[in-house]
Amino acid sequence: MRTYGLVGFPLEHSFSPDYFQQKFEKEGIADCRYRLFPLKNIDALAQFFGRNPDVAGLNVTSPYKMSVIPFLDSLTAVAEAVGAVNTIAVRSVGGKRHLVGHNTDVAGFSELLSSACPQLPESALVLGSGGASRAVRYALEKNGVRVQSVSRFFADNVLTYNDLSFDVIQKNRLIINATPLGMVPYLGAKPELPYEALSSQHTLIDLIYNPEKTPFLKAGEERGASICNGLTMLHAQAEASWRFWLSEPSA
Repeated sequence: MRTYGLVGFPLEHSFSPDYFQQKFEKEGIADCRYRLFPLKNIDALAQFFGRNPDVAGLNVTSPYKMSVIPFLDSLTAVAEAVGAVNTIAVRSVGGKRHLVGHNTDVAGFSELLSSACPQLPESALVLGSGGASRAVRYALEKNGVRVQSVSRFFADNVLTYNDLSFDVIQKNRLIINATPLGMVPYLGAKPELPYEALSSQHTLIDLIYNPEKTPFLKAGEERGASICNGLTMLHAQAEASWRFWLSEPSA
């Protein structure tokens, strides 16, 4: 039986197994299953494949979207441009296992963006510095949006949360949370923003889908902002992952 799954840590919050199980049942796919594979350390990936030779593809989630790259044999052009991987296809090259990394978060977020914010603003804030934030930034810039990244850490061309003044929030009408704040194990937490600067002119997107409405989204809704969670992105990137797993090796 072909096995697909999700690696990351922790994984209790994931809806992916239910999504793929429903997909397999709906499409009459009897020889596939989808499982959760919590890895406390990405260094265990090689041993993981040795113990699970039936794995044909994986999704990768926090905190390994960037640190997984050295363990892969090749990357697609999108994954290389983004610098993060959330999908791995297992190919056979010369009789040996060949791991190909791809980033379907870009396609997933692009679909989410088109529904949540059909009229794109000139600029946006992307909260977070992990792999998900890189995919979001890539998708936004491809759509002509000027992006300002926000992180807890000092870096060139990156704002810290202390830099987020009332004026900065007002000028950036689209704000995307690509941090884990609001999900397990950070339930009840939200990024430190001057939420009083939000208005009905703002759109807040949270990549988190469980819970359905994070504290970040609730704070925006209370001030009249349009809000959207990451469920649409989950579905879109899951479908993109499935297509990638089934594609030819050159994909």
